[in-house]
Amino acid sequence: MQAAIHFDPVLLLKAQGIRVAFFDVDGVLTDGGLLFSESGETLKRFNTLDGHGLKMIQQIGITPVVITGRDSKPLRARLSALGITHAHFGTEDKLSAAEQTLKALGMGWDVAAAIGDDWPDLPVMRRSAFACAPVNAHIEVLAMAQHVTTARGGEGAVREFCDVLMVASGHYVDLLDEYTR
Repeated sequence: MQAAIHFDPVLLLKAQGIRVAFFDVDGVLTDGGLLFSESGETLKRFNTLDGHGLKMIQQIGITPVVITGRDSKPLRARLSALGITHAHFGTEDKLSAAEQTLKALGMGWDVAAAIGDDWPDLPVMRRSAFACAPVNAHIEVLAMAQHVTTARGGEGAVREFCDVLMVASGHYVDLLDEYTR
């Protein structure tokens, strides 16, 4: 089957060989808004397209790693439902968390990708072989990103990032064929 999706070949070259992908949460996996219940619990809204993208990159051997400055039951439940086992919660030092994960996985920055939207994400993005940002990210993050998604954070940006990784890996069309048989 012919895929309808297309990315710049230079972009795909930058994204080849990725084996681990780092994800921020607020502003990337969510729209960045914080909703609080009457009891003070933080509520989050997640996009199902993003979730399916995260499942698919796992199928092709890319390990998703979530590093977030916050922690919440809804976030942990969502990551569990997606089968994401590598996550750092309530982490201000995202670089240290990423380095610990790379060491545990026996991987280096040369096979790492990252998507973030604000300054705390910059150290991980700067070291990763491929860096991405949602279109509504902070201007300094947009300037560092090798790819800026057309979708906003929490509205499909993660799926677009995952799509780039799947196309660059050469697995996109095979996965699409599985769904269209």
